[in-house]
Amino acid sequence: MSASTPSLLAAARDAAGHQHYPQGALYMVATPIGNLADIGLRALQVLSLVDTVACEDTRHTAALLQGYGLHKPLLALHEHNEAEAAQTVLQRLQEGQRIAYVSDAGTPGVSDPGARLVAAVAGAGLRCLPIPGASSITALLSVAGHSGWDGRFVFAGFLSPKAAERQREVQQIGADARACVLLEAPHRIEALAKDLATLGPRTLTVGRELTKQFEEIAPMPAEALPGWLQAGAHRTRGEFVLMVHPLAAEAVEAGAVDAAALRTLDLLLAELPLKTAVRLCAEITGQPRNALYEAALARRADQ
Repeated sequence: MSASTPSLLAAARDAAGHQHYPQGALYMVATPIGNLADIGLRALQVLSLVDTVACEDTRHTAALLQGYGLHKPLLALHEHNEAEAAQTVLQRLQEGQRIAYVSDAGTPGVSDPGARLVAAVAGAGLRCLPIPGASSITALLSVAGHSGWDGRFVFAGFLSPKAAERQREVQQIGADARACVLLEAPHRIEALAKDLATLGPRTLTVGRELTKQFEEIAPMPAEALPGWLQAGAHRTRGEFVLMVHPLAAEAVEAGAVDAAALRTLDLLLAELPLKTAVRLCAEITGQPRNALYEAALARRADQ
């Protein structure tokens, strides 16, 4: 990208240079989630204009800026020093500086540091301006391809690192008819996959390394996710975004599981693991397996 950097920055000035960028304001700048070409022209203009770039990781951000031919003073602001560093930002804003904040990838403040910084800036009566850009969330949603989806979804982000709490969160997701989007890191993806497998045949779409060279997008039943990860050593590497698809309309209709089937399900759940109970109940009653899974998950969540 370096060979075209001057023309890229010139394009940013031409497209966004005429806009007003007030002094004494914090700019929350979304950066690419992997592919440097996904930077926005307005983001480039702001990054070239600001006095300081506050960032999650100074080494990462220095390399990012260098890729666009930019060099700016950097201020480390991450989850471990956010409250303290926010005071430095406030002081500089009150002096009239323009400051950008960026996380390592995507939009700061969304499953990344930045929310406390924004609260501090707003609390001081100063301006905070969003500069949007690439998003792994909407990138995956755009290619998940669920027919009949009405566009509603829940963003759960990173689930709890504690196994028992994460399992409760997965049960709640399973009991919700809406789509749900999750994020996960490579060192925890196998544990999450094991828990998501309890959703049985409910469809999910996995996005791995979105926008990068080895991007993978794969739809599958939730119960197949652990096996998919184990099918290739590379599949546990990289950053993940996952969409648990919404329930099919027939699975959420009031009559999808009749009362007799629910009584059978309750008896089986009292003695057997959830997946076994659902499988046997489907064989005994002939009721839809998807709907039985959702009913079982809802019952476990209520206990």
